[in-house]
Amino acid sequence: MSEVKKIATRASYGAALVELGKEHENLVVLDADLAAATQTGMFKKEFPERHIDCGIAECNMVGIAAGLAATGKVPFASTFAMFAAGRAYEQIRNSVGYPHLNVKIGATHGGISVGEDGATHQCCEDFALMRVVPGMVVMSPADDIEAKAMVKAAYEYEGPVYMRFGRLAVPVINDNPDYKFEMGKGIVLREGKDVTIVANGLCVAASLEAAEKLAADGIEAKVINIHTIKPLDEELIVAAAKETGKVVTVEEHSIIGGLGGAVCECLAEKAPVPVKRIGVNDRFGESGPAVALLEKYGLDGEGIYKQVKEFV
Repeated sequence: MSEVKKIATRASYGAALVELGKEHENLVVLDADLAAATQTGMFKKEFPERHIDCGIAECNMVGIAAGLAATGKVPFASTFAMFAAGRAYEQIRNSVGYPHLNVKIGATHGGISVGEDGATHQCCEDFALMRVVPGMVVMSPADDIEAKAMVKAAYEYEGPVYMRFGRLAVPVINDNPDYKFEMGKGIVLREGKDVTIVANGLCVAASLEAAEKLAADGIEAKVINIHTIKPLDEELIVAAAKETGKVVTVEEHSIIGGLGGAVCECLAEKAPVPVKRIGVNDRFGESGPAVALLEKYGLDGEGIYKQVKEFV
C-alpha cells in the first residue's frame, strides 16, 4: 500500500496566495517577520511589490491591513495564530470587525501540533476569540486541497475572514473529483447510524481513522468535516444528530468556545442529544514532538476511537 501524501496546510496557504496573486492585482500579503514560517515567503518572492513585512508588530499589521482594505485592496495578514487572534485581538475587533472590512487573516501554527515551541505558541483559544467577533467568518481546513480552496473562497468573500493553518504535515484526504468547497457547508465523509463525529483541521483525518476502528467493533460512525466553524452548517448538524442520536466533536482547540461549543449551542436549541467534546481540556499545551502531543491529548486516531467507543 502506497504511503499517504502529507502536506502542511501552512504550505498550502503560501501556494494558494501565489496562484491568486497571479489572477488578482489587488491582493496584497502582510506578515509579521514570519514569512518563512507562515510560507508567505513564496508570495514575497513572486510579488515583492505586493508583500509588506510589518516586523514583529502584529497589532500594527492588522491596522495596516484595515487601511489597505479601505482603499479597495484585499489584504491577507499573516502570522502565528497566537499572535493574530491573541496579541492583535483589539485591532481585529475594532479596526476590522466593527467596520466590517475586507481583511483576511491567515493564522498559522494553531493548536498543540506546533510542538516544541510550547504552550506560549500553541494557540488553542483562537476559534473562540474569533467566533465572538460579529460578522467574522472562522475556518480551519482538513488538508492541502481544502486549504487552497479555502483561501480562494476567502478572497471571493466580501468581509473579514479568519483562517487557521497548521505547522504539521497532514494527510491529503480530499483528492477526489467530487470534492467541492463551500463556505459554511459541512461535508459528510462517511455515513453511519450509531454516532456522528464532527471534526475540523487535522482532526478530520484522525476521525476517519477512528471510524475505521469503530467499524471493526460494529459501531458505524458518521463523519462530518466542518471546515467552517462560523457560519456553522446547523442544518447538516441537526439532521445528523437526529439520525444517529449521539454527537462527538473533535478539534485541536479548547473544548470551550470552539467547534464543540458551536455545535452544543446549536443542538441545545434545535435537537438536544448527548454530546461529547474531544479537544484540549481547559489547560495549556506543553513542549514536545507534535505527533507525541496529539497522542497524549487523545487527538490521534487511537485516542479518538477509545473516547468515542466509551461514549457510545
